[in-house]
Amino acid sequence: MAGATLALWALTACGGSSGGGGDDPTTTPATTQAAKDKGPQCIGEAPADGAHVLRGGGFRLPGGGGVQYAAASADGTSRTATLRDGAGYGSGQQQWTVKPGSRITVSGHTYTVRQVCSYRVVLEPQDAKDKAALAAAPKSMEFAGGTADNTLCFTTNRAVLAAAAKSFPAKGQTLSLLDNGGVKQLPTGPSLTVSYIDTAAGTAGLGANCAGVPVALYKDVRAGDTVEFAGVLFKVSGLTEQAVRLTRTSE
Repeated sequence: MAGATLALWALTACGGSSGGGGDDPTTTPATTQAAKDKGPQCIGEAPADGAHVLRGGGFRLPGGGGVQYAAASADGTSRTATLRDGAGYGSGQQQWTVKPGSRITVSGHTYTVRQVCSYRVVLEPQDAKDKAALAAAPKSMEFAGGTADNTLCFTTNRAVLAAAAKSFPAKGQTLSLLDNGGVKQLPTGPSLTVSYIDTAAGTAGLGANCAGVPVALYKDVRAGDTVEFAGVLFKVSGLTEQAVRLTRTSE
């Protein structure tokens, strides 16, 4: 079973910064096809006890702090990720570009980037106490709302991940996420939503929230793309005006 998604605050790693802007169009722009990721899909190997920081989302880590997977880059042979300090977006945050083997320090706790994928970054705690904290069993398996759910939302605990996995269709079967406010609520806290569907471009936006943190925000996904929710992998298998269909690909 894969590990869970999470956030970091104060980070050190190799890196750069990004930014952008533009003028509002004076006429309605034509629909354009979102750029396709050049791959490879993943670089590096994910350890069983690694923390999964999902694309566009944040993860809270032991000892305080958090990190976000802010952006991805791939050129067909290599892949890097941009990590931003903080579990949620804020002005003036720093960000770093990382690859497998990069080390980051968050609130005095060191993590090694073990895997960078189009849909996640996997961090491995270097301290045994941090590994144990991530794997600790929660006091309750039912979510209450807010930070009380940290041990359900930001965890590598096998029982929590198994409970979340049982909320989804079995491997090879399809989950439909409805547009226009439809929410898939998992018993362990995460809620999944569709932010938009553009059938002309063949793209959609998918998101997940848990313990008051946006833990994933997949923009411009298309048929064939991989996404992850609560440690479970899915392939986007179809888009309609009403729903995004996801086929489960992991156990």
